Amino acid sequence: MLLAGASHTGKTVLAQRILERYHVPSLSVDHLKMGLIRSGHTGLTPTSEDEAITALVWPILREMIKTVIENRQQLVVEGCYIPFDWAADFSEAYRREIRYLCLILSDGYIRGHFREIMAHANDLERRLDDSGCTREGLLRDNARALDLCREHGCRYLLVEEAYRVTAEEAVGGCFPLPPAGPAAAPGFSASWGG
Repeated sequence: MLLAGASHTGKTVLAQRILERYHVPSLSVDHLKMGLIRSGHTGLTPTSEDEAITALVWPILREMIKTVIENRQQLVVEGCYIPFDWAADFSEAYRREIRYLCLILSDGYIRGHFREIMAHANDLERRLDDSGCTREGLLRDNARALDLCREHGCRYLLVEEAYRVTAEEAVGGCFPLPPAGPAAAPGFSASWGG
């Protein structure tokens, strides 16, 4: 499963919920990015342009995803550096095995819940510096994500009111339930597209 979206949309939290519910591990694209940066394998920095970071990490992720499929394993890859035209890099046989979901916050949700979004920024990770995250940036990045999802026919979830995304809704049956998994999270108020 590819779990995409702009920063602060809840990708990491949702990947954790999927792990807890379905026992499917996740790979944070941010961890791969930082590993490449800190190890000196690139001259990019954490604040480099998203397009440059995507160009660095996507070829690696793409081949990892193929390996996971060939090995008949399951994995959630979550991050904001998954290109919207991802499907062009896979044959039909691979595409049948991949479920893509982009989390998008609506303009109304961002305007009405900006403080709440920022309050949840560190739910599962400790962001060292979140000062660059602004309401205007979130509005711009989520509007762009929505436009690109529509342009490329990508599946997306548009959060419009309450944010209570469940693992079940996100995976939509692509992972079998383990015999005795934990209870599901509460439902959410959102609309689907793509």
